[in-house]
Order: sequence, then C-alpha cells, then structure tokens
Amino acid sequence: MPDDPRPASLSGPLSAWAAGPLRVLDLSEGVAGGYCTKLLADAGADVVKVEPPEGSRLRRWSATAEDPAGDGALFEFLNTSKRSVTGAVEEPSIMELASRADVVVEDLDPARFESSGLKGLPGVVVVSISPYGRSGPWAGRPGGDLVVQAESGCVSGRGLPGGEPFGVGGRVFEFVAGGYAATAALAAAGTARRSGAGEHVDVSLTESAAVGSFSCHAELMARLDGVTPEMARRAPVARVEIPSIEPTADGWVGFTTNSRQQLDDFLVLIDRPELIGDERFTLAKDRWNYFEEWNHLVQEWTTKHTTEEVIERAVELRIPVAPVANAETVRANPQFVARGVFEPNPSGGFAQPRCPYTITGVDRPVFGPVPQPGEHTGTVDWAEPAPRGGGNPSLPLAGLKVLDMTAWFAGPLAAHFLATLGADVVHLEATTRMDGMRATGGALAQKFPDWWECSSQFLSINTDKRGVTLDLRADAGRRALDELIGWADVLIENFTPRVMGNFGLTWEALHDLNPNLVLVRMPAFGLDGPWRDWTGFAQTMEQVTGLAWVTGHVDDQPRIQRGPCDIVSGVHAVFAALVALEVRRQTGQGVMVESTMVEAALNAAAEQIVEYGKYGHVMGRQGNRSAWAAPQGLYRRDDGSWLAVSVERDEHFDALCRALGASDWAADPALATHSGRRARHDELDRRLSEWVAARGAETAADQLAAAGVPAGLVADQRFLSQRPQFAARRFFEELDHPVVGRQPVPGMPFRFASVDRWLHRPAPLLGEHNHQVLVGDLGLGEQEFEALRAAGVIGDRPAGL
Repeated sequence: MPDDPRPASLSGPLSAWAAGPLRVLDLSEGVAGGYCTKLLADAGADVVKVEPPEGSRLRRWSATAEDPAGDGALFEFLNTSKRSVTGAVEEPSIMELASRADVVVEDLDPARFESSGLKGLPGVVVVSISPYGRSGPWAGRPGGDLVVQAESGCVSGRGLPGGEPFGVGGRVFEFVAGGYAATAALAAAGTARRSGAGEHVDVSLTESAAVGSFSCHAELMARLDGVTPEMARRAPVARVEIPSIEPTADGWVGFTTNSRQQLDDFLVLIDRPELIGDERFTLAKDRWNYFEEWNHLVQEWTTKHTTEEVIERAVELRIPVAPVANAETVRANPQFVARGVFEPNPSGGFAQPRCPYTITGVDRPVFGPVPQPGEHTGTVDWAEPAPRGGGNPSLPLAGLKVLDMTAWFAGPLAAHFLATLGADVVHLEATTRMDGMRATGGALAQKFPDWWECSSQFLSINTDKRGVTLDLRADAGRRALDELIGWADVLIENFTPRVMGNFGLTWEALHDLNPNLVLVRMPAFGLDGPWRDWTGFAQTMEQVTGLAWVTGHVDDQPRIQRGPCDIVSGVHAVFAALVALEVRRQTGQGVMVESTMVEAALNAAAEQIVEYGKYGHVMGRQGNRSAWAAPQGLYRRDDGSWLAVSVERDEHFDALCRALGASDWAADPALATHSGRRARHDELDRRLSEWVAARGAETAADQLAAAGVPAGLVADQRFLSQRPQFAARRFFEELDHPVVGRQPVPGMPFRFASVDRWLHRPAPLLGEHNHQVLVGDLGLGEQEFEALRAAGVIGDRPAGL
C-alpha cells in the first residue's frame, strides 16, 4: 500500500490521540455532518470523507451562484484539512475503514443506515445526524430546514402582529447540531479509548433547533404561568424582540435589553427617562401590547442620529449594542480587523472565519487544502484499530470537577453540558449578585414569593449542578474561592475581560494556585481588540455577524434570531474545553482556553460570508423561502394552524406531485429541476395553499410526510412535550424541584445508546450546597462556616430580601 499521505496541516491535540491521531470517517452529506467533522479536523483529527465518484452533492452547491465553477464555497469552508476517498457504506473497503475508525459520522437515509451494520462496530463511536433522530415514530420521516424549525417550536415564536410567522435564516441549526455532534463524539471517543466500548450518538436536528431557538424553555415558562391550551389559542407567542434592530440616519443598529437596568438605560439613551417604570413598557409582553407606540418613540430618536453616534452613546451607558452587518460589511468590523478573525481558504482563496478558540501553548490550526473527490482512495493506512483500554464504561466526564463562574445563558449552558456528561459542576453566585438569569423569574413574583428560583431558563440550563454563594469582595470569600480553584479541574467564566482582572484572577495567578487547572474564558468579543470590554449577548452576535440580515420577511427589516448564538457559543466552549483537557493529558499542565462568543457565531454565519467572498453576492432575507428548497414556505388553514413544507430534492418534488395528484407538474420539464421550481415558486405556492386549506395542517403534514415530502406542523412551543417524537425520545425529563414542583425540563439534543437519561438533579436553589461543598468537599470547619454565614459572605436569599 502507498504511504499514508495525511494532510501536512494535520496537527493539534487530536493528532496525538493515542498511538496516532483520532480517526474520523465522514459518511455525511449535509452541513451538520460537515461542520461536525470540520471541528474535529481543525483540532487535529485525521478526517477521511467518503464521497460518490462524482463527488458530494454539496460540492456543486451555491446559495447565490447559478452554476459555480469548481467546488462551492460552503463545501470548501467545511472540508479543509480532510482527505477524500470514493465509495459507499455498502462496500467492504469503506466498512473496513469504519471498523478501524474511532468515530464515524453519518446522515444516511434511514433504510441505508439500518442495513449498514454501523451500529454493531465494536469500540467505534457512531454519530448519526438526522431530522428527527434514529428512534421514535418519526425516525424515518423526511425533514428540511424549515420543517425541522416548525416542529421544534422555533417558528411559532417569531412574527409580527397579525402576520405570518417566520423561521431563522442561514441554516444556523445545522451548525448547532454539528457543534453538539462534534462535542458528543469527542467525549464518547474518550470513554471508548478508556473502556474499549463503542457508543451510538443519535443527534436530532429538530431537538437541536428546539435548544438553539430557546423554544424548549417555553413550555416550562407557560406551565409556571398557568397557561392552558385554551389560553394559548387566544394568545399566540409569535413575536419579535423590542427594542432590538432599529433604523438610524444611515443604516441599522442593534440593541439588547435583557435586564431591567439595561432597559432603563435605553430609555435614558433615547431621551425618554420619564418612561422609566411606565407599566406599559416595563416588561417585554407589555411593550408588545403597545407595539406601534413603542416603535414610534424609539425610532423618532434613532433616525435622527447616525449609527456611529448611537453606538458611541450606548457604549457609554453600557447598553449591549452593535452595528447590523451583512456579508459585505462584516469583514470591515474594527474588532474583527484588529483580531484578524478571517483567514484565507487554501483552496477557494476567499476569506473565512478562523477556528473560534485558542489554547495556550497550542498554535491555531492552519487550514489544509480541500481534497479532490477520491484524491486519497487506496492510500488511507488505518492498518490496525487504535489501541483501547479495558475499563468499565461510564459517563465521559465522570470524576471531572468544574467551577462554574458564569451567568445568563451561554456560559451556564456550557457548564450544563459538562454536567450532563458526568462532571461535578459547582455554580458560583453571590447573594449580592446572583446569576442574572434568575431575575427573569420576577414575572412570577405574585405567584411564587421565592421568584428568583422560578426562571424557566435558569431551571433548564442549571440542572445536574450544585450551587454555592460567595461574596468575593470579602477576604474570607476570596480565600474560599482560592480553595475552590484548587479543588477544580476546570474553571469556566463568561464575564467581560476586565472583571477577572479586577478580582486578581489572571491566568498567571490561577495557574499558580492550581497548575493543573484548565481555564475556559468565554468573552463576548475577545480578550483584546477595541471592543474587548463591550458587553454582548446572543442578540448582539446575531446583529453583528450578519445572521439577522438573513432572517425575516423580504419586505421587512432584519430581525434577530432570538437565541442560537448563545447555544453556538456554549457548545464551542465545551468542545474547546475537551480539546484542552486532551492537551493537559498529554503535557501534564493546565492551560487557558479563549472561546470567543462572536467568533463562534461567525462560524455559524459562514455560508453568507464565504458566498460573498467567492462570488461577490450578498445573501438577504427570503422570509420562509430558501435557496435550498422550492417550494418551501408556510401554508395556513382558516383555524390559524400552519403547515411547513420544504422540497429540497427532486425526489421530494416527485413525492409532492403524487400526494397532490399533480400529474401536470410531474410532466412539466421546467419543474424537473430545482432552479425551474424556484422560478415558478409563486405558482407552486398557490396550488399548495389551496390543497392545505382543504385539510387540517397536521393532517396535511402527516399525509405529505407519509408520501415522502418534508412537511410538518408549526408546533406551539408551549406544548412541545406533547408532540409524539419529543415524547418518544424523552427529550423532556421530569425533575422534582422544591419551589416549582415536578416539571418537564429539556435534556440534550442527542441520545447515547448507553445513557437512559441525562438529568438527575434539579437546578440548585441559591446557595443550596454551601455546606456540602465548603465543609464537605473543601474541609472548612463548622465554626468557620457559621462565621461566613453570619458575615453575609454566603447565604441562600438575595441580599436585601
């Protein structure tokens, strides 16, 4: 056999996994599988992509160029630093490679997967990515991007008053799913290396969209608020956030007001301080009831100022703010320029987002060239399976100790991911400065006196953790923190960079306290650059990266996606933490990770960035249509229900023709191609709308799906646990909480074959585990513990209540 010509760029922590690099066989065709294996390749894994002789379908894809010459920009972005062989899973040579891999990633059609024998490979981690998951009554059901969003509850939460709801642009949930798949694969591969036992990681795109869009938290919120199905029918949840993206004298600017203080400061910004405390505008749901009035008073001010002027004043008031970018303008952002966040694609020549994290002592990955189809056929020498241990399998991170110094969403979600994988996570707060996400429980204050324990989002993303309070302004609190730092394997934080420095918690100081510590920092914009100290939330990232530019109706303004960037950021941070733990294993020393929120979001926004870079075309808003599918859209019945349809392939259109009895469509050569169907989209929409109107949306969805057409109901996010696929896969797991009682809480958007449930402990009460951790784990004496409590250094109620 010829020499094994792995890419010259194959370097990084996963290149020294065991006796050699982590071996990954990529049998996927879609974006999620491509991004999953890109993350692994960027970290040093040896990724071999299996393609048909003519090459992957994605090679011939462009969202903006009619007939791209050579490989499409998105394919080139996803497939740097990989090798390519031609073949199919049915061929012995490909199955031989699969048997010698550490990880196999697949998104095969259900029948091909079931007959492939992949699940039976000993010691191999098989990662399946599919619309609804490989189990449950919808395991074989087809699903396109809009259909997945509809069934996830995502679409039901986005819309203007009285208008058609809309999905999230940019296929961002494929990147969410790809991030989850890569992180779960890496964690499971670690267990396989230790135990010799393989794993099946079953990733659902619909569940990924439910997590990525925040829709999975709406049911718990509704239950706590006492919303019944009848009440829900009278009060749809489709909304846009206000204030958010607003017009200026020369463009658009984006705001985020997640806290009451930020809203009050915003009213000062627009010269309306007299409205502070006005009950019409205090809560988001109240502003929605005064939608037109609110927009008028905001835009009356913003349109009199340039974007630069608005941003300058908002930054002074510490309001999260950003210019609203598109694919043409995003590269000129001063923060991105200063930090050099775009690097050339070695094959396409265009600029693409770089790897969104760094690890001390480890060079950033150098993107290797994109392989030609079959370039490495017959040269991949995985002669023997990678050596594996013989220990007992367990949760991947069992025994790992994590100090969680995060707040709000992206950071706590990252720590939650570590906890579900088995880590012992201690969430640190202060009674004087509790996690800001707790404050969202204030809307339930009349129903729950301990309202800070009732935030649906806090309850959902802090399960499986323990909770401790410490006032770090007190010397005794700092001493206790130092003990916790010495106890931990990983410290994860998402403050603005100045905060850790103000506490004296520099990397050098932390490394001195605990040389084995892995520090994971999650700054919004990075640890340097002109925006270093700017506050940023998910909404900010959607505004500044271009994701908002491709979301919303054609005749409307850019609209934020309302959440995905928190999840994208959190998942990338966990992936980076696992890679950093591998560095620690190899070197015996702790390291620091910088996993930047905005750079993770730029990777999720990559398609529009690389399309502009290669072809000079700016992707824009298409409402519920998409370059990927035609016909695609929402179709309404008189009862208010909506059906989502997404015809991405020729076989989907053939199935649609059969289901509708549209023999004329089937015989029309102009409709035989995707481009032909896009050209006559309006005509196809009219007929499809008439067909849906004669049926209920759910009946129509079932009929079309049974015929092989990607179709689904726009599900109400407040009742997702009742949808048959969510119920069958036990995505929601019930937990008993001492304040809100027994409630369904969302788990992870993937299943492990070896894990029955992910969630075992409800989110902690404020300071619930002070004694258990400080006395039981750190060894403080009882007298010292009581002194801390008497001095208010620790506590279990917010200060002042």
